[in-house]
Amino acid sequence: MKAIFVTDLHGNNEKYNKLCGYIKQDPPGLVFIGGDILPNYMTEDPFKFLKHFLQPLLTGLKNELAEKYPSVFLISGNDDPAIGNDTIAELDAAGLIYFMNSRVWKSDEIEVAGYQYVPPTPFYLKDSEKYDVSRFVPRGTVSPEEGIRTIDVPSNIIKYGSIKNDLEELTNEITDFRNTILLFHTPPYDTSLDKMPGKNIHGKDEIISVGSIAVKRYIEKHQPLATLHGHIHESSEISGKWYDKIGETYCFNGSHKGKELSVIEFDTCDAGNAARKLI
Repeated sequence: MKAIFVTDLHGNNEKYNKLCGYIKQDPPGLVFIGGDILPNYMTEDPFKFLKHFLQPLLTGLKNELAEKYPSVFLISGNDDPAIGNDTIAELDAAGLIYFMNSRVWKSDEIEVAGYQYVPPTPFYLKDSEKYDVSRFVPRGTVSPEEGIRTIDVPSNIIKYGSIKNDLEELTNEITDFRNTILLFHTPPYDTSLDKMPGKNIHGKDEIISVGSIAVKRYIEKHQPLATLHGHIHESSEISGKWYDKIGETYCFNGSHKGKELSVIEFDTCDAGNAARKLI
């Protein structure tokens, strides 16, 4: 089945319009949107974007394509305030998307699992951040126990919750990993997908890896059909690759530093022949 993947659109109307135009040309069966979907929460109203732009855009696309309208799977990212989740869920209830935060979806042909959390970052919005495999806070980042949140979260979850533990729970809902596409926001650690400029302990410039150790170990262990990632816009430019392979699993980075819309197109029966287009 034909599938396309985009991520980190950050409320950019032009990129969303390009995405819809691309879908119309040759409608895929599956569309994956990998988080950071909303404009900056400090300067723009997420409800206005969702209600007055994204919902009408997807409704118009569905009306135009009718039975060719694809299954659209969407997760949040670390830049998306969780206060907007109820409104995103309304898009799900309207049949426009499948809101896949920490959720598994199944059909006779394929399974999809979504997971929105990332390890600690330097940013202060912590709605979609958790500790990774321990309560370690990397140099230059802000602990999930600090920063700000737009919804209330129990203090024990903030302090002791981890990506590692969440993924273990998600496993119980997945029937067949070899038939499963995992939609993450964070990339796996120490791959071509998680590279960014940083500084070493001596303050000198170096390229660092900022992905999730838990996600990498999860892929190594379970070997899903394919995994989709974003979050680190500059990684493909730094590493020279928008894809990687962990065991037999193909891993794709859909984020992009430039102004173009990055679209990764692949077939669920042949993920190894994926292609990236910049529009």
